[in-house]
Amino acid sequence: MDLVYLTKVERDVYELIRRAGEIMAKDVPLKKAGVIPSLVRKELVEVFKKPASSMSRKKHKFLRIKVEGDEYVEKP
Repeated sequence: MDLVYLTKVERDVYELIRRAGEIMAKDVPLKKAGVIPSLVRKELVEVFKKPASSMSRKKHKFLRIKVEGDEYVEKP
């Protein structure tokens, strides 16, 4: 398995998503939301749409960890 190098902010957001399981994209703090595309490119996080509630037809973007157990290392 390849090691993935993450910056401190990427690691913080990755851990936030991992702890939450699934999290709405808009619930990630604005100053840290900019790293989401890099986590998607590194194939650590996936973005999917689903209704936020059973009564609503509108779909919202959610984030979840793509594969549990990926190894990553903080960038030096």
